[in-house]
Amino acid sequence: MSRKHNVLALLLIVPLSGCSNAPSIPVLGAYFPDWLFCILAGMLLAFLLQVLLARLGYAAWLVPSVLTYPVLTALLSMSTWLLFFQN
Repeated sequence: MSRKHNVLALLLIVPLSGCSNAPSIPVLGAYFPDWLFCILAGMLLAFLLQVLLARLGYAAWLVPSVLTYPVLTALLSMSTWLLFFQN
């Protein structure tokens, strides 16, 4: 094999070395990916935060809400993943 083939083989094999099983959580015998629970937690936390801010009178600060709440949901989802599922 030439050096060119060795380099090509190495470039094709290296990205595969990071592959592993997806982390999952068993629920009633079925396995669900952990990111699914993080998204649900982020949505619930964003909703609760919106209710709290509305009751305190600060909901008007989060405008435009079409952009703010999806970003807030993503932030809370990623924070949940870091808090509970980081290895």
